Amino acid sequence: MDWRPDSWQSFAARQQPDYPDPAALAAATRELEAYPALVRLAEVDALRAALAKAQGGRAFLVQGGDCAESFAEFSRQTIAGNVALIEAMAERLTEASGLEVVRIGRMAGQFAKPRSAALEGGLPVYRGDIVNGIAFDADARRPNPERMFRAYAQAAATLAHIGRSAFTSHEALLLPFEQALVRRDPLSGRLYASSAHFLWVGQRTAFEGSAHVEFVRGLANPIGVKCGPDLAPDALLRLLDRIDPDNEPGRVTLIARMGAKRIGEALPPLLGAVAESGRPVLWACDPMHGNTLRTAAGTKTRPLELIFAELKAFFGLAGARAGGVHVEMTGRNVTECTGGEARLTEADLADRYHTHCDPRLNADQAMELAELVANELAGRIPVLA
Repeated sequence: MDWRPDSWQSFAARQQPDYPDPAALAAATRELEAYPALVRLAEVDALRAALAKAQGGRAFLVQGGDCAESFAEFSRQTIAGNVALIEAMAERLTEASGLEVVRIGRMAGQFAKPRSAALEGGLPVYRGDIVNGIAFDADARRPNPERMFRAYAQAAATLAHIGRSAFTSHEALLLPFEQALVRRDPLSGRLYASSAHFLWVGQRTAFEGSAHVEFVRGLANPIGVKCGPDLAPDALLRLLDRIDPDNEPGRVTLIARMGAKRIGEALPPLLGAVAESGRPVLWACDPMHGNTLRTAAGTKTRPLELIFAELKAFFGLAGARAGGVHVEMTGRNVTECTGGEARLTEADLADRYHTHCDPRLNADQAMELAELVANELAGRIPVLA
């Protein structure tokens, strides 16, 4: 295959920081190239096999965690809380359906975030702790490649703490970092992103001629693709041709993030086109990103009624092909999304609004979501004896 870890540099790379010192960036990436792999390559293969089972309807995917990990809030309590929440959701789904649940955390690497604009008030926009700081001043907002070393160290510590209780994932966004951590399996010769078990390409970077698509196509890792409401069926099929030309089981997870108001019209053409093509993909639902609103005060939030409406629509449209959920959530008792059994309102958001980027479900709200999914699964799959 005509691919190298740096071949993405000949393609259009969006959502990349403008580093003021290219020599410092080059030096940092060279140093990272000598670091050990963050994940074991055999674990990546195990995840791909597990996702192949989910594609065949014999397992279900739960993928969740922070919108963006931060350096300031790093602690064993935060890691343990998030892992425990994923585990509790998985146990409820297995109880309802009898299915094996594949657990993937948005953790140990979810440090970079795509943004709608390059500047904020004349300063570089905050792109995640791996790039710059959230404080609104020139020094903090200056992209600094040295931050990649702290991200690597925090990811390594997180992986050491969670062991094999969950696989890890993040958006393949900061391409110099991802390139520096590509490793070759000495036995098979295949190339892997060693920064995580699973990487996904976001809606903003999954365009034709994308550097991000070029980067992930040469990896042996399972790959996710976020599918927004404006994605055309033929464009999706071309993406699949690029990323998975060999129709490899467990290779591609398509993550629908349409919004409750648009999923009914936007998802069926994609489902139909992929089904007609005969491609082995796993369909998952991200009910978070398409349902982000701003309050009158300008605070981002996500109403649970819209999140749940999109999930119900996804199960109704995808039917037996509905194979997973992808959720931004935290084990902490935050107040960032409205609704739920606690009946959080916009007035409650200021109590414990801690996210650095987008609003997350708290533990109780995430378990409410798990109960909804459990009921959907129980309605179509008999519990195994």
